[in-house]
Amino acid sequence: MILKTLSELDALYASPSARALAKVQSSLGPDHIRFLERSPFYAVATSGAEGLDCSPRGDPPGNVVVLDAARIALANRPGNRRHDSLRNLLEDPRIALLFFIPGIGETLRINGRAELHVDEALASRFDEQGHRPKVVLVIHIDQVYHHCSKAFMRSKIWDISSHEPGFERISKTDPESYRPTLYQEPLKD
Repeated sequence: MILKTLSELDALYASPSARALAKVQSSLGPDHIRFLERSPFYAVATSGAEGLDCSPRGDPPGNVVVLDAARIALANRPGNRRHDSLRNLLEDPRIALLFFIPGIGETLRINGRAELHVDEALASRFDEQGHRPKVVLVIHIDQVYHHCSKAFMRSKIWDISSHEPGFERISKTDPESYRPTLYQEPLKD
């Protein structure tokens, strides 16, 4: 059977608990801010005419600037220079973010709308290793909530004993794109 309706889907699963529904907020609370202050890594999901994108992003903890309870700011750092997320956001401002703290089972989810800012004063708040981002994303929060740790427990992602020994990377199709010391090198514009 291929599911085609919401009623078919709803028939398979129990309804979410009142607690699961109540945790969804429209603005940041103290626990959300504390999580953002400690998160060095997050995933950004966007959608545009060219398709979907989910990109990993990272900087030292403190890389998320809380502008107020309804807005956060994130630096756009150079990566593969495809700018898939930025291109998508210019077409469709909806954005989904999933923040992680290594070793912590829960995550923080933020759904909202992004604006792309080219603003020196704002960008200066993200200086890292002498580099300033060219673009800063300002996210207007529609939903924010903590997500439970079940996926981390099932995957054992933070359990070092479950990691592949001696496994550096899956794809080595482009040897120039991978150097074991790459992540110790200074950031480049």
